[in-house]
Amino acid sequence: MNTAPLQGIKVIDFTEVQSGPSCTQLLAWLGAEVIKIERPGVGDATRKELQFDPNEPSYYFLQLNSNKKSLALDAKTPDGKEILTKLIKEADIFVENLHPGAMDKLGFSWDAVHALNPKCIYGTIKGFPVSSKFKDLKAYEPIAQVTAAAASTTGWYEGEYNVPTQSGAALGDSNTGMHLTIGLLAALAQRERTGEGCYVYQSMHNACLNLCRIKTRDQLTLDRIGYLTQFPQYPNEKFGDYVPRSGNTEGSGVLGWTYKCKNWATDPNDYVYVILQRGAKEFELACKGLGFEDWLTNPDFNTADARDRHKDEIIKRIESYTITKDKYEVTAELSKFGIPVGPVMSTKEIMDDETAYDGNTLVKINQGGKIGEFVTVGVPFTMSNYQPTYGPCPTLGGDTADVLKSIGYTDDQIASFAKNGTTAPMPAPAK
Repeated sequence: MNTAPLQGIKVIDFTEVQSGPSCTQLLAWLGAEVIKIERPGVGDATRKELQFDPNEPSYYFLQLNSNKKSLALDAKTPDGKEILTKLIKEADIFVENLHPGAMDKLGFSWDAVHALNPKCIYGTIKGFPVSSKFKDLKAYEPIAQVTAAAASTTGWYEGEYNVPTQSGAALGDSNTGMHLTIGLLAALAQRERTGEGCYVYQSMHNACLNLCRIKTRDQLTLDRIGYLTQFPQYPNEKFGDYVPRSGNTEGSGVLGWTYKCKNWATDPNDYVYVILQRGAKEFELACKGLGFEDWLTNPDFNTADARDRHKDEIIKRIESYTITKDKYEVTAELSKFGIPVGPVMSTKEIMDDETAYDGNTLVKINQGGKIGEFVTVGVPFTMSNYQPTYGPCPTLGGDTADVLKSIGYTDDQIASFAKNGTTAPMPAPAK
């Protein structure tokens, strides 16, 4: 029995780079037929971005386009418009992430697609909400982060490196793709009741802002009382009227920090994150695990509020413990006492961890040829009755003939499309 959740769903993928392809790849891994529209002779911009070999697609492209079909198509030509129109009439979902106005100019706006196929769900990714004062900005990953308060609240809070800092996580790109996926799946469920597709608009800004929700919580608190007890600036510094950067603090009511371990001078990732919880029982266990049982009777440390006021002393003393061991030793020892603790893992360590290759966390895909096998992140959730199949990425236009035949075109017509620039670059004029 095929339990793929999106079996039978056809998706026309008019996206490129990261935000859109991350969405459509999830749809493909969940069983949808995803037809990726690519510019003839050019393809998705990431095919040739950060390549390890000039003759091979980059890992950037490979990690975002598994299990899709590639249709080389210039939708600006009359034949191209006709082909895209036929595809849309059979589609369940149409997804695009071009710059604002591009699809309208091409003739495939939401209104146009809805008229062609009222059941088709239209998903779009743009930089900002249509109401935003920044709606005309060209949005890249960092632009989404800096305009959604992610950068202003990330980074160090004093010294030379006290500058707004973007996250290493793709808050504006792949995160936006996941948010759009949620919207599209909701729209599919809605269509079961209404029989009609809807327009799903997802901005990079809003996807990024959604992950900054607790920073808006902090702003509300700051506006109300004028300080934030969980931040390292409390109680010794004056707070401004905005949520500041907080270094490596955990960010809620518990005291969490990143601590050096014994090899930190030679290994930039020999660090561990340790959290002191607020509960008396949990704190008692932590003191036993750390060997700091004198804290239990010291009024500077034996209550959560007191610990908020003495963060610097706590951090210094815990590091006197962690600095004597490597990050794995600290993790093993403290976890026995129920202390929330974890080693700082590098990308290399994660990708070398065989336990991560469980069919979803990390997966190995055999692309074949010179590329061979490559690693990517799989579907981030698991389902008890479905396991995704992770297949290779398509070659540029590799499925063009099959897709065109599936919507009724003959071999002669397909050959003519290749000659007139619809599915292949126009030949250079004779000199």
